[in-house]
Amino acid sequence: MALKIYTKTGDKGTTALIGGTRVPKSHLRIDSYGTVDELNSWIGVVRDHLGDEASRSTLSEIQDRLFTLGSALACDPEKEPKLKIPDLKTADVELLEREIDRMNETLEPMRAFILPGGAPSVSFLHVARCVCRRAERLCVALQEVDGDLEILILQYLNRLSDYLFVLARWAAHLSGVEEIKWKPRV
Repeated sequence: MALKIYTKTGDKGTTALIGGTRVPKSHLRIDSYGTVDELNSWIGVVRDHLGDEASRSTLSEIQDRLFTLGSALACDPEKEPKLKIPDLKTADVELLEREIDRMNETLEPMRAFILPGGAPSVSFLHVARCVCRRAERLCVALQEVDGDLEILILQYLNRLSDYLFVLARWAAHLSGVEEIKWKPRV
């Protein structure tokens, strides 16, 4: 017999954290991991539009790390020590830094703000970057409320948004698309 996707346990506006604690679906913890899930979906869209196999491979790893991050956010912090929740590692942040440095070796230095656009992959990367920044802001707010959020989560999201920005520039470069420089009205 197939497992049913609906449980009806959330019909009154609550959901369970990993560990069983029920919280309102409007809880900051739910908003945080929901936004990480949205980011993961956008990264899937980006992967589908990129031709660069090395970047596609890195994005697959990032999607895995976002599931790791999401599971940490979805866990009841009081019960987490007793549960086997995967953890982020410093090496995950370092991977993003190496990839940023690798792409920046080829890219022209930025001399102006860059507007999103030019090619679908570039635009989707900028959307993913914005969703990543929102996830980071929500996690900072969660840290301010709960005080027990792993600092590595904040570091990873911060570095990931930088990576997505540089990857957008890299995708434009590989596609031969000129970056759209912002020219402010004066």
